[in-house]
Amino acid sequence: MSGRDDAPGAAAGSPADPELIRHEPLWRSHAPAGYVCPFCQLAAGDTSDPGNRCELSDLVYQDEDLLVFIACDGFGPHPGHAMITPVAHREALYDLEDELLAKIGVMSRQVALAMKLAWQPEGTSVRQHNEPAGNQHVWHYHLHVFPRYGDDMLYRQIRHPLDVDFRAQRAQELKSALHRVLSDEKPSS
Repeated sequence: MSGRDDAPGAAAGSPADPELIRHEPLWRSHAPAGYVCPFCQLAAGDTSDPGNRCELSDLVYQDEDLLVFIACDGFGPHPGHAMITPVAHREALYDLEDELLAKIGVMSRQVALAMKLAWQPEGTSVRQHNEPAGNQHVWHYHLHVFPRYGDDMLYRQIRHPLDVDFRAQRAQELKSALHRVLSDEKPSS
């Protein structure tokens, strides 16, 4: 499966023109032709495909909208984190309806609290990746929820400080783009 039927495609140029946001998609699906989605298979209760590393025993929770399961990969000295994904195939954050995104947010809090109860971590973190440059490897949206410990080194290998002027420039660029996107979402009167 690939992204949503109405998922956006590749941007053809700079989004400087507000019309481009309305008429030119800002991203394209990265799922290869013939992609078999492991998370859709898990949601359907069939993980028999040889390329699917998920197991039915990974499943923590499922309802009509969401799955929660233990990730196949671990990070650092404390393996065992959860992932939250929609049951319906949505490739990236860009594909999520507002109501579904809100449900994922609420579930992330519930999973974090469950981790505190089950494993007594010193803290929790969530992270999510979109597209290859964003470190996405499975072409179905998923939010990682990590139990955190003082010695886990989860972010330390890639974290580095950025210059204040660089951050300010990026903030202004993003502020301008976000203003345009939000303005485009408002209903016409």
